[in-house]
Amino acid sequence: MKFTLSWLKDHLATDASLDAIVDGLTRVGLEVEGVTDPAAKFAPFVIARVLTAAPHPQADKLQVLSVDTGSGEPVQVVCGAPNARAGLVGVFGAPGAYVPGIDVTLKVAAIRGVESRGMMCSERELELSDAHSGIIELAADAPVGASFAAHAGLDDPVIEVAVTPNRQDCMGVAGIARDLAALGLGTLKTGVVEVVEGSFACPIEIRTDDPEGCPAFHGRVIRGVSNGASPAWLQQRLRAIGLRPISALVDITNYISFDRGRPLHVYDLARLQGALVARRARDGETVEALNGKTYALTADMTVIADDVAVHDIGGIMGGEHSSVTETTTDILLECAYFDPARIGTTGRALGINSDARARFERGVDPAFLDAGTQLATHMILDLCGGAASEVTVAGKAPVPDKVVAYRPARTLGLAGVEIAEARQAEILSDLGFRVEQGAPWQVGVPSWRRDIDGEADIVEEVARIYGFDHVPSTPLARAEGVARPTATAAQLIERRVRRTIAARGANEAVTWSFIAPHEAAPFGGGAWTLDNPISADLAVMRPSLLPGLLTAAKRNLDRGQSGLRLFEVGRRYLADAERPTVGLVLVGERAARDWRTGKASGFDAFDAKAEVLAALAAAGAPVDRLQVLGDASGWYHPGRSGRLCLGPKQALAEFGELHPRVAKHFDLRGGAVVAEIFLDALPPARGGAKRTRPAHQPNPLQAVTRDFAFVVDAGASADALLRAVRGADKTAVTDVALFDIFDMGDGRKSLAVSATLQPSERSFTDEELDALSAKIVAAAQKVGASLRG
Repeated sequence: MKFTLSWLKDHLATDASLDAIVDGLTRVGLEVEGVTDPAAKFAPFVIARVLTAAPHPQADKLQVLSVDTGSGEPVQVVCGAPNARAGLVGVFGAPGAYVPGIDVTLKVAAIRGVESRGMMCSERELELSDAHSGIIELAADAPVGASFAAHAGLDDPVIEVAVTPNRQDCMGVAGIARDLAALGLGTLKTGVVEVVEGSFACPIEIRTDDPEGCPAFHGRVIRGVSNGASPAWLQQRLRAIGLRPISALVDITNYISFDRGRPLHVYDLARLQGALVARRARDGETVEALNGKTYALTADMTVIADDVAVHDIGGIMGGEHSSVTETTTDILLECAYFDPARIGTTGRALGINSDARARFERGVDPAFLDAGTQLATHMILDLCGGAASEVTVAGKAPVPDKVVAYRPARTLGLAGVEIAEARQAEILSDLGFRVEQGAPWQVGVPSWRRDIDGEADIVEEVARIYGFDHVPSTPLARAEGVARPTATAAQLIERRVRRTIAARGANEAVTWSFIAPHEAAPFGGGAWTLDNPISADLAVMRPSLLPGLLTAAKRNLDRGQSGLRLFEVGRRYLADAERPTVGLVLVGERAARDWRTGKASGFDAFDAKAEVLAALAAAGAPVDRLQVLGDASGWYHPGRSGRLCLGPKQALAEFGELHPRVAKHFDLRGGAVVAEIFLDALPPARGGAKRTRPAHQPNPLQAVTRDFAFVVDAGASADALLRAVRGADKTAVTDVALFDIFDMGDGRKSLAVSATLQPSERSFTDEELDALSAKIVAAAQKVGASLRG
């Protein structure tokens, strides 16, 4: 939101300096993003008078001017403007001045053999307007040698503030002035808008057939207008805040939108046919908007239409067909109230961000419709002439009558500062609240503050005007002795998992909890969709952490990364609850090409499995008892993925290659290896004891290693065999590892297993080792394995 200092003073009688006003804006919660001094751009330019104008000896269209700049000796300037003549008072730029309109820094130069020591400027060359048919002509009594910026009022500082979504009242300069007046920086000018009585009945029917999307529609016809250029002061203000002046009628509506936070629209009456109606759009209807684009409309959008076509996307942007031009003589002025939620939904669907949407989406003052109509009528009649009809009012604006029970003592409890009741009543009154003191107070909320819902909001209003800098710094009470840990068991597990994965070389990512619907679709879709998201790409609460990580991986690969290990600790949002989860994505090169190993190698499912097992071990899960089952979720590659389970139903994690269909959806050409760890599925520590690693006690007796080769069916699981071997003797068999797989070519394969046998009290005898070997072979036979001969 931009405005100039003089514009602010139209609503605030103040002697405060610019610095004091900027500081006050920040104190009331309107963060100042910048203050621009436009006079700096015009500092090199001064008022000058042309003394003589003689023809250029070498060019018919050029003249040689003698210019008085107020600095002493006249300056010679070569000029091609047709209006250059002796006696003209204009704007002069000396050598060294930067001319913004033509992006040139002036210097002494010879033009067709005649030296020129500066330039007489046009409005377009100084970016004051598009006029360039001649140089600027000022009044004959303009002070020669004076600063052009100061003389033309171009030294008005421009202030830009960030307006939070809850402060819809500050989307107009008048609302900002109200806050500063309550702060004590001046007196609010509360001028009364006089009613313009209509001289004839409104000749066009105005109604609203969509009371939900457009509860109220005020309109009136004004005949006999002259839609020329707006006056200089109005154009200057609009340019100062970055708007391009178009015509008097359009500039008036833009001005009131920024001055009062009240968007308006004007239609060329000659281009309307039949009644003007606020209604729902019909599927398939289109409208060409003022930005030159054509938009397809849907039945959940509110539009303004006549009997033939749609002329306005209600509260967002007007249509090109009925827009006013320099030939317009009769207009219809629209002042309506649109539902904020409907505006937000429509704006996001169409991808339109406009000044009108920014105000209607926050919620304009529903009680200002009639005053806004009258204010615009006054300006139109003053600047464009004409005669106004009676005002037609369709529908009823939802003006709230909200009263909040308030206890002044709550400022101490909620804001930490004690404020005198008299000062609180004064602040609330200055902000437009109605205060009836009692037990408790009854505080009436003004119509322009739809963000006020309860007592805490009233405390915030009082505290921000009183000054958050008055809130004392009070340290929290500290208990005696050593502070106790505050992290919960779940937080400690997350911490250990996070550190373990990071220590193994992965980078932690933090992605949005909200994702686009098309990103959630491959993962079963989102169970929760926001009604009013800040963006269409952030509309669904994520059902998995993988979409955000895959998107981040794609973004990094596109920027030249050869390999990535990303993980995130966060929440999945399912239909029944939110679930703490760890997501892991491995993409690209696992190891770069090297003279020792040859070409680069990629990740596979076993890399993800190793990361998952390490993280589960850090979390205290019984990894030695985990089973690998093959039925992972649908976004994993079948046959190249699995689940780590405690029993067939309690899954602690899933891992494997990403399904090619999902990889293609996220445009990951080389595929990806992913994993998910379900932290809420981890079994609790027995007896509530902490999961701590026991002290290492090396066995004094040397372990024995025995190798076995078993023949199994080609489709048999190696994990089942390893579990069987490990369970043959849970005391003596301390470790089992698969070290070779051989395809026998007849539907069978050979699995070579190494078993570590650890004696406890004394070394094994040959007989004991044979007995243990027999136990291992017998256990393997139970899962369909036979010792290879």
